[in-house]
Amino acid sequence: MDSIIPRLGLALAIGLLVGLERGWRDRDAPAGSRTAGIRTYGIAGLLGGAFGTLVQEQNGGVIFGLGFLGFSLSFSWFKLREARRDDDFSVTGVCAALCVFALGGIAVAGDYQAAAAAGAALAALLASREALHGLLQRLSWIELRSALVLAVMTAIILPLIPNRTTDPWGGLNPWEVWLFTVLSATISYTGYIAVRLLGSTKGLLVSSLAGALVSSTAVTASFGQKARSGEAPLPLAGAAILAPVVSVLRVIAIVLVIAPAVFPLIAPAALTAATVLALAGGSLMTLHAARQEETFTARNPFELGPIVVFASLFALTTTLSAALVSRIGDSGLVALSAISGTFDVDVAVLSALRAGQDGLPLPLIAIGQAVLAAIAANAVGRLIVAIASRTLFYWLPIVIASILAISAGSAVYLVTR
Repeated sequence: MDSIIPRLGLALAIGLLVGLERGWRDRDAPAGSRTAGIRTYGIAGLLGGAFGTLVQEQNGGVIFGLGFLGFSLSFSWFKLREARRDDDFSVTGVCAALCVFALGGIAVAGDYQAAAAAGAALAALLASREALHGLLQRLSWIELRSALVLAVMTAIILPLIPNRTTDPWGGLNPWEVWLFTVLSATISYTGYIAVRLLGSTKGLLVSSLAGALVSSTAVTASFGQKARSGEAPLPLAGAAILAPVVSVLRVIAIVLVIAPAVFPLIAPAALTAATVLALAGGSLMTLHAARQEETFTARNPFELGPIVVFASLFALTTTLSAALVSRIGDSGLVALSAISGTFDVDVAVLSALRAGQDGLPLPLIAIGQAVLAAIAANAVGRLIVAIASRTLFYWLPIVIASILAISAGSAVYLVTR
């Protein structure tokens, strides 16, 4: 009994929480003119908890099922009378009451934490009617379609793809390739939403830096698709140039944590390259911010064609890298880092640092060169993706900025080595 009483209290609290929202919405209605308010919903939760207690005592779900059926019929009958009087076709109140009864039962006979979380979510959902209806008014068909496609790609297709390597060298994992495709599509869609909410310049900056936390190459691909669809290419190029700054800083942090001895060898060159990219990208976005604010129009958040091409390039690169590793092993560490870093710089850097910690006779300078080669190769991979957009004023600034960054970083490395 000591354990049931708090659970019954939770069942009552769930009903009162939902009833608070329902009662507030109908607070101006005369007393007795509505089917349910805060008290009725509270009692419904407690009633569900009482039937849940009977289920626990009787070890069967038939009692709860009969109670749920009886409550559903009685509540729906009263709600039907109210709807006929008010000429109302909303079934939200009925659904909310059934949820409250069911959650009350779960709070006593099931997982009370899940019941509490679901009750809070139910109340929040009911209270969000105006916000959700306003969102539907502003949502275009293109945005809805893109969201549905992204949901299918993530929730339906991704779990069906085998999560194992399928090539003889152990490099091609279809699940990872599709996951990268989903990440690219997600970056593109969230960037579109950010631009709509924050404006063109701020939205591009936020989506670029946030997307770069996942993959700067994916950011380049998604922005290239936007440029090809007709959006102003120069601000998109500026945002794409800023994305690898995050990647370079992340690589520096990884090296500092895992292999501090390598840090002095790569930090000057890497920071120089990052500074050049930051200046170039920031200048492009600043110079063309006003023009972009004026000319931005809603377009398709993402198209599958360019994203699939990007995923295919990623799959080809990982397979070739694995094949090369199987033939030459760790003897060509710099070459291996360059190949594997084309699309995933983090994996290449971690592999190089791990090779230096596995007892192999590798000098620190070789490990440092492998890390820098991975950063440079990742820049080349972004150039390939950018050029694939076939939009001159998008890929040309990225090529120029990348060449300047690589040249400056190489010069600093030669001076400081």
